[in-house]
Amino acid sequence: MSRTREITREEKIKALISSYLMPIVTLTMLVGIWEISCRFFNVPVWLLPSPSAIIARLAEFWSLLLYHTYVTFYESILGFLVAVIFAIPTSIAIAYSRMLQNTIYPILLVFQTVPKVAIAPVIVMWFGLGLESKIAIAFLVSFFVIVVNLTTGFLTAPPELIDIARLLNAKKTQIFLKIRLPYAMPFFFSGLKSAITLSIVGAVIGEFVASSEGLGYIILAAAPQLDTDIAFAAILMLSVIGLALFATLHILERIFVPWAFRETR
Repeated sequence: MSRTREITREEKIKALISSYLMPIVTLTMLVGIWEISCRFFNVPVWLLPSPSAIIARLAEFWSLLLYHTYVTFYESILGFLVAVIFAIPTSIAIAYSRMLQNTIYPILLVFQTVPKVAIAPVIVMWFGLGLESKIAIAFLVSFFVIVVNLTTGFLTAPPELIDIARLLNAKKTQIFLKIRLPYAMPFFFSGLKSAITLSIVGAVIGEFVASSEGLGYIILAAAPQLDTDIAFAAILMLSVIGLALFATLHILERIFVPWAFRETR
């Protein structure tokens, strides 16, 4: 028994190393190579700033970047939340309607393949230059991903299991809560994790098209002035937002969908 516990601890340590320590070490090495290469080859700052130059610029304009980070975060999270609110009932309706599966669902798949960059100027014309257009673009890039993943999850529930539940006179609500929903939850969180990062991309696309604030605006304004280090500082802040939101959803997934992480022994 003690031997079994010992092996389990070793496996947990190995999993921890492979999941967290190795990526950190790899990233540190890449940043070190980047820094050394910029210094050794005297790469101009306007062409490719070194990590130390980016951090210095980040510290210099910290308050300004923090404000624009808040703007982009606000646009992204609002678009994402609105997408979640609309995607859940849409997915449930598609899962329970054969007609919608044959009509609406294929159309949603087609819309998912449409490049959102191409329709961003149209969205800006419809919703104006304000916050609404950025939220709308963030909503669009998030909505289809969540709907497709969640609908796929609902439809993966084993039909024979549903048939058995019906034979036992289970109600539709019970079948949904006990069978369809547990099978759909891993797909749902997979869609959420993809959508949250895409919502940031959508907000930045909107800021590229028309904006006077946000990290996308900072990057766009820095390009004509060859102020590459401030642009990279903004990109770094975007990465921090994305990683923080992705990690938050990953933690929530481990809490609400623990069966998706159980290892088969």
